[in-house]
Amino acid sequence: MHNHIQDLIRIGIFYDGYYFYKVSNYYKYEHKRKSRISISGLHDFIRSEIASIKNIDDLRHCQVIDAHYFRGRSSAKDMGEKVQSERVFEDILMRENIVTHYLPLRYGEHNIWQEKGIDVWLALEAYELAIYKRFDILVLVAGDGDYVPLVRKLNTLGTRVMLICWDYSYYNENGALAETKTSRQLLDEVFYPVLMHDRINRQIPIDMINGLFVKEKKESDGENLDNTIPLPPSTSGQDTCLISIIFSIKNGFGFIKDEKINNVFFYYDSVTNRDFDELEVGMKVKYLCEEDTERSKRDGAPRYRAYKVTVID
Repeated sequence: MHNHIQDLIRIGIFYDGYYFYKVSNYYKYEHKRKSRISISGLHDFIRSEIASIKNIDDLRHCQVIDAHYFRGRSSAKDMGEKVQSERVFEDILMRENIVTHYLPLRYGEHNIWQEKGIDVWLALEAYELAIYKRFDILVLVAGDGDYVPLVRKLNTLGTRVMLICWDYSYYNENGALAETKTSRQLLDEVFYPVLMHDRINRQIPIDMINGLFVKEKKESDGENLDNTIPLPPSTSGQDTCLISIIFSIKNGFGFIKDEKINNVFFYYDSVTNRDFDELEVGMKVKYLCEEDTERSKRDGAPRYRAYKVTVID
């Protein structure tokens, strides 16, 4: 034990919200953990990690004094019933004293919703607050090389930066293997890079790693807010809706009954007004349909994919 009085380590955490959303869904639907990342568990992990780095015995000397979450989102009109899911997740953020920052999503190429300016806004806020609040360590939950200039600026202030990041592979809605990798330049610039995928796979330290994940909700339990993360907006243009029922549900994807084209595949990101975990076989849905060209080429026959899948009450 240390005999001297330890100074308080002031921690600021800044989330790239869409990045965190993708990581959390990866662990829910693709990884063997089959559970989303718990924000409270992540904050406990960060405090413990910093205490270990600083050789601090008492976690009370490592405190998150400020936390911010940045994300693009669609309007209430476009979100429909997803507003409730969004509000539930905001409750989680408020419970952890995280300040939310939203910018409206904009249509980009091919009528796809895109975030514009989130990384710039995060960088400006982080730099300004680092000056004002004098963080000892600023934690960046992100993986994009666009944050390199921010880290360099923070280094000039004497603010150490910890990067919480993940590298992982997954199968996207087209059935193709996709990969998310942290910018190597960003890793080189930060003072404390923490490769979370490596820690989780090696389970080091095991108690902290287990605490990173939302515990499965039992039927007798009350509502577990940490188990809900808002779904992203739809990414396609307008078209004529079809109506049918859910034929089967798998781990992260499902099929809608369609006798003409041998059922239609849909991915968890395609659901507009429910969390994927809430879906049940036999639910009535309306949806848009398009040919899945990659699967058609691979299988040598036409294959189709549903998007904007909406449960009809």
